Amino acid sequence: MEDQKLLKVLGNRDVLALAFGAMIGWGWVVTAGLWITEAGSVGAIIAFLIGGIMVVLVGLTYAELASAIPLAGGELFYTFKAMGRLPSFITTWAIVLGYVSVVAFEAVALPTVFEYLAPNYSRGYMYTIAGWDVNFTWVAVGVIGSILIAWVNFKGIKLASFVTFLLTLLIIIAGVLLITGSSVAGNVENMTPLFEKGAVGILIVIIMTPFMFVGFDIIPQAAEEINLPRKRIGQLLIFSVFLAIAWYISIIFGVSRVLTPTEINNSNLVTADAMAKAFGDSRMMGNILVLGGVGGILTSWIGFYIGGSRAIYALAKAGMLPKSLGDLHPKYNTPYKAIILIGVLTTIAPLFGRPALVWLVDAGGLALVVAWFMVAASFLILRKNSPEMARPFQLRGGRVVGWGAVLMSVGICILYMPGMPSALVWPYEWAIVLVWTVLGIILYKVSMSKYGPENSDAHMNNELDRIFTEGIEKEVVLAEDKVEEEEEEVETEDFVINSNK
Repeated sequence: MEDQKLLKVLGNRDVLALAFGAMIGWGWVVTAGLWITEAGSVGAIIAFLIGGIMVVLVGLTYAELASAIPLAGGELFYTFKAMGRLPSFITTWAIVLGYVSVVAFEAVALPTVFEYLAPNYSRGYMYTIAGWDVNFTWVAVGVIGSILIAWVNFKGIKLASFVTFLLTLLIIIAGVLLITGSSVAGNVENMTPLFEKGAVGILIVIIMTPFMFVGFDIIPQAAEEINLPRKRIGQLLIFSVFLAIAWYISIIFGVSRVLTPTEINNSNLVTADAMAKAFGDSRMMGNILVLGGVGGILTSWIGFYIGGSRAIYALAKAGMLPKSLGDLHPKYNTPYKAIILIGVLTTIAPLFGRPALVWLVDAGGLALVVAWFMVAASFLILRKNSPEMARPFQLRGGRVVGWGAVLMSVGICILYMPGMPSALVWPYEWAIVLVWTVLGIILYKVSMSKYGPENSDAHMNNELDRIFTEGIEKEVVLAEDKVEEEEEEVETEDFVINSNK
């Protein structure tokens, strides 16, 4: 059992589907109208171009590090090599909060979506939270969905990636139908006003964009399970971000061509209403779009389960959390105890009702941006202190990219602070952050006293040495293969020359 490892089974299709599916999620269905009303149709498109470029900066730092250090729980190792054990724990613990918050968010989003497919299905009043009535059937949908997604992840990453691929196809079909229908049935006049609130409107939407792209960082978490050349890991990570940028811009274009500003303001689910109108007010087509949105919920749900469980697994293997959380299932080779832990923590989310949607997104969003900052800072430190480190996906102008990622992360973090328009709400959102911080301090202190910091450092250094050695060995093999190919070409040329003689 000691030698049991995660399975290397993910190919190009699996990696792209996991990253793209995690990024797209459900936000494109419910918030596209908000983007357009805040910035105008063209303003929203410009905001996503700018916001996408900002996220690409962070993604590029991830791409270089993920290809150089392809280990489960990627951020844990990047920050350990750059800054040491405690910063690596802080970074990864923040990542876990971000991922767990998204998983819990999806458990609340699923029953919310069902209200469009089955109006008035919510029955059986239980209690009221923050002015919202929590009903039994509403909670049941979220709990059942949570258990099913936990089961898919428990059974293995190959099953999870296959299900994600099928659901991603459903998302793409729904999106293509919307864009095609809007191109035929829509008109440019509906897109006015092109800009709303000027530069302020664009800035408001730019603030929202980074969290529409959260999910590309799933790839580093699953890097140890990717069966591809290391350089390809970085390439797929960045490609998935560009795909997401194109997706969001296309959705904004499609919705704004079909619906008038008044219709957008009066709609509860603008993307579904745009789809229905594009096909002659067809309720069925609206439902197809919502099914695509459900697919987005499920792909995001699965992806962040993978990310969160691998981050917990890596922390446990390093002795920074109870080591039992690092156990792999004897049959499925999944970190099943970490998956069960996430399942228990997030299955209770529907009991807090719809207000929990906002609390979880905001608290988890801050945690993820903190982790982005730490990774970008580690990127810069390693560029300076470890120039000899093999980087299969090495960036040109790396320092400029790194500083851009650092500044973007700091800027977004400031927006969460008290006094800012998008500050975390007291007590609910700050309570989530504070409780998570205290829990992390307790678990880290207990784990360090039980397993010892020396053992933790030794494990981390051994894993880094192993991955660097494997990289060197692969380079040697590739070099030998290249020499053999060149020798075969020379022999072939000599044979042809002699034959002609």
